[in-house]
Amino acid sequence: MSEHNSTENKKQAALKQIIKDLHAGVSVEDLQKKFARLIKDTSPEEIANMENALIQEGFPPSDIQRLCDVHAQVFEKSLAKVKKVAKIPGHPIYTFIKENKEAKKILKKLSKAAKKMRKPAPKDTDIAEFEKGLNTLKEIEKHYQRKENQLFPALEGKGFTGPTKVMWGKHDEIRDHLKKTESLMKERDWLGLYKQFKTLLSAIKKMVFLEEKILYPTSAKKLDTMDWVKIKKGGSEIGYAWVTPSNLWDANLAEAMKGEQKMGKPEPGIKSPEDGKIKLEEGYLTAGQLILMLKKLPIDITFVDENDTVCFYSASEDRIFPRSPGIIGRAVQNCHPPKSVHIVEDILKNFKEKKKDVAEFWLQVEGKFIHIRYFPVYDAQGEYKGVIEVSQEVSSIRALEGERRILDW
Repeated sequence: MSEHNSTENKKQAALKQIIKDLHAGVSVEDLQKKFARLIKDTSPEEIANMENALIQEGFPPSDIQRLCDVHAQVFEKSLAKVKKVAKIPGHPIYTFIKENKEAKKILKKLSKAAKKMRKPAPKDTDIAEFEKGLNTLKEIEKHYQRKENQLFPALEGKGFTGPTKVMWGKHDEIRDHLKKTESLMKERDWLGLYKQFKTLLSAIKKMVFLEEKILYPTSAKKLDTMDWVKIKKGGSEIGYAWVTPSNLWDANLAEAMKGEQKMGKPEPGIKSPEDGKIKLEEGYLTAGQLILMLKKLPIDITFVDENDTVCFYSASEDRIFPRSPGIIGRAVQNCHPPKSVHIVEDILKNFKEKKKDVAEFWLQVEGKFIHIRYFPVYDAQGEYKGVIEVSQEVSSIRALEGERRILDW
């Protein structure tokens, strides 16, 4: 056993050295030759563990993210031999892979349409065809959001945080490529559009490769049945890209077979043993009333406690930003892409030190004006107890003029 562990440790150290050499500027070709014998038997889990170990040692996720495309080339030959995880239709991995198949079909059609766009003045029909395909491709956002909000928290619960941060960063790169492609479309810069689309195409294809050859096989090994049950149950709140998941792999049945089926869904909240109501500072509410009230408010609310753990979000039907049960119990830092974590940390630090009492942002998304505010919460003794995030779509409010003093429906 000790000899086996020693061999694995040496292999892990060598794998880590590949990334460090890439970081130092060693050419891909040199590394492929040098480590050809080593990497031919490299498993997806070893590669994922390597990334995790590097980040645990303090290697910045952003560095690994920049090297992600390159080290995929280094390991490509060995990874290409890894078979896709075979799962029953309806299992989250099966659904993720099914979405990837649809993405490939859409990209193939878009590639054909993009070639027609290279002309100085493409036909209106060709422009319409490309635009329609691009709008269809944008559904891929749901695929990435389910990974970020459902799959990644489950992996983080197993202490596997590094690779998820790297992959989230790659998601954001793809999002940026999509935005640039749309922008060039509006500017009618046809040659620039074609070049940018090729970059987008390459980025998505590489992401599919990394998902199916590294992420999903590793997830299959690290996560248990109950993890997958939670992932599937929360997935429907975010939605799916182009597909409807089968119910052949049934989350409720899987839960019941594990002997963990709950006898009815308890009403959440702390109830008074006398009347089933929650006593508040002013008045009282049942847990059901409180939930209905929070869901009906025209704002999104999320609460993070003093330990930076997400404890609650209002599950309204028209949420501005997607949320799913996977974020409950998750460190708030892990709920944001790596490039914005420093902003989260800065807000929390200033709230805990009582240097600021609000953090405020506003942005425009698809014609909507979104106002986002963060407020610190302190108890009667002045101790920091967490932060409330409040988001609201305020386009109609900003457009108000004059007065309305009578009811006008």
